[in-house]
Amino acid sequence: MLRTVNRILLGLLGLGLFALGGGVLLGALDLQRHWDFDMPGWWPFRGPDDVLLGTWGRTRWRDEGWWWPTVIAALVVLLALLLWWLLAQRRHRLDRVLVDSEDGVPARLDGRALETVIEEEAQALDGVSRAHVRLTGRRTAPTARVRLLLEPHADLARAVGRLSRETLAHARDSTGLDHLPSKVRLREARHRARRAT
Repeated sequence: MLRTVNRILLGLLGLGLFALGGGVLLGALDLQRHWDFDMPGWWPFRGPDDVLLGTWGRTRWRDEGWWWPTVIAALVVLLALLLWWLLAQRRHRLDRVLVDSEDGVPARLDGRALETVIEEEAQALDGVSRAHVRLTGRRTAPTARVRLLLEPHADLARAVGRLSRETLAHARDSTGLDHLPSKVRLREARHRARRAT
């Protein structure tokens, strides 16, 4: 859904910018005079000496009491929409994973349940203090984002190897997925030094 909204919004924004840039270019190069055609009556930029927003257009509402609150409110709404769109770009968790049930109808597996199972199995690995798993991507091709908090004594290569060979392989095999790409972030747990008295 988000991908479709993004494509529509980016397409509309691109068309609008293309039309605006083309119109400005036509006026700046004075092509309507050279090619003998007319721009619409409402278009403000008709020749090389014109500006998009003249002095009258910039100052006509400045003395009205409602002007600045309206401009500020419109900019705040635009900023809020842009921030919402930016935050919506972050990869969301998968609520469902579609699993091939071999009867023609894919079964739906709860994404949070799968995340929990992977987390619990990862936390049981030697040297792993805490694990956090998030499934992103498409329902038919999920990607696992794994964060591991390792104990100070943990063997890094062994922990990652067991995570790949055991934990993620179990998740992939149990869901019947051909692939379960994963991105793993590792961090070492801090421990306080003990004082001897």
